[in-house]
Amino acid sequence: MTLWMLLAGMLLLLGCGGPSAATGPVRILCPDEVTAAEAIEAGREVLTRVHFVIEKLDVEQGIIRTRPLRAAQFFELWRSDNASLYRLKEANLHSVRRSVEIRVRPEGGDRRLEAGDSDNLPPAASGSLCLECDVSVQRLSLSGPPAAGLSETEAIHAQSAALPPRVELSPGQRRAMTWIDLGEDRELAGRILERIERRLGRPN
Repeated sequence: MTLWMLLAGMLLLLGCGGPSAATGPVRILCPDEVTAAEAIEAGREVLTRVHFVIEKLDVEQGIIRTRPLRAAQFFELWRSDNASLYRLKEANLHSVRRSVEIRVRPEGGDRRLEAGDSDNLPPAASGSLCLECDVSVQRLSLSGPPAAGLSETEAIHAQSAALPPRVELSPGQRRAMTWIDLGEDRELAGRILERIERRLGRPN
C-alpha cells in the first residue's frame, strides 16, 4: 500500500501535462563526413545502451529497427527511455512499449531544423548522409472484465510483470489484449539523435 501511495504522490507532482507539440525535439541529423557503416554502428551502440534489442540492422539498406521495449517504471532508475515527465507518468499509469527505427539516407544539406530544435543543438555541417529517427509508442488495452480482484490497469500491469506472477488472466482476456498506437515519442527520438551525434563526434 505504501508503494502505491508513493507512486500516486509522484504522479500528482508530475502534473497533467501532455506530450510536446509537433515542433518538438529534432528528429533528423545530418553529420559531416560520416559513412553509412559508421552511422549505423553509432545508432546500434546508442540503442543498445538504452536497452533496446535490435531486430533488424542492414548497412546497405541504411536501417536499424528494434523490437518493442516495455517503458521503464519509476523504480528503474538505471533506464533512460522515458525522455520527459509526461512519458514517465504515462509509463507508470499504463502498460506502454516503444519501438525505434533509424534510417540512414543520402541527402545533402542540413535538415536538422525541419522538425524544430527545442534543445538548441548547434547546426551540423552539410553532408552526404542524414539520419532520421522515429519512435513509435503503443499502449496495451485489455477488453472484457478484468481478472478477479483486479482493476483493468492492475490486470494489464500484471501481464507486463509489474505485479507478482501469481496474478493470471483468463485465456479469453489474453486473446482480448491489443496494442493501441499512441503516435510518436519525439522527445526520445531527439535524445537518441543527440547521443548518436556525440558518439560520431568522438575522435578515434
